[in-house]
Amino acid sequence: MEKLNECFTSIYYYLHPTQQQNITHHSVRILQLIQKEGGVTVRKIADAFQISHNTASEHIKKLEQQGWVMKERSAEDQRVVNLTLSELGIKVVKENTELDGEKLEKAFARLSTEEQKHVEEAFHLLSEAAKDVYGN
Repeated sequence: MEKLNECFTSIYYYLHPTQQQNITHHSVRILQLIQKEGGVTVRKIADAFQISHNTASEHIKKLEQQGWVMKERSAEDQRVVNLTLSELGIKVVKENTELDGEKLEKAFARLSTEEQKHVEEAFHLLSEAAKDVYGN
């Protein structure tokens, strides 16, 4: 596991995009949660990050003011307010969590077609396994 973590941090260090906006790590994690999970509410964010409902609400308020998050009342239950990412929010989360596409292409070009296929398969397998562990 230590070797895998070492490789992962090196990959991110060398292939991460240049930061475009001033955003905290905590804000990025909240945006990721909204991006990856459906039906996200302030309560779900509070529970996921083990913070109070008021603290989660303040974080969401700031993200909403930035134009990154939108609130939408549930059609089934008007008391429930779901959070979604705006187009700008999607762009921000991608810029702060994905690898730089051009750098990644250059690195991939150094690999054979067979090696590229192995990397893609390995990342797919690890991604699927990670989803299984996330909820536990």
